[in-house]
Amino acid sequence: MVTERKFREQEVQIARYRLLEREVTDPLAASLLHIIILELEADLQKDWETSTGASITRACERL
Repeated sequence: MVTERKFREQEVQIARYRLLEREVTDPLAASLLHIIILELEADLQKDWETSTGASITRACERL
């Protein structure tokens, strides 16, 4: 299970890559950074859904 701290670290990492993407002048580098950002966001979304689903499952089991 992913902790809230881990989510925050992932969000910070994404923000750093976004900043780099804006600052870089090489189009290839900008494209690669954009791809990295998309993959990190997808991973974050997957982790969020997994964590949320696990929380809901545990709550239902308690009922």
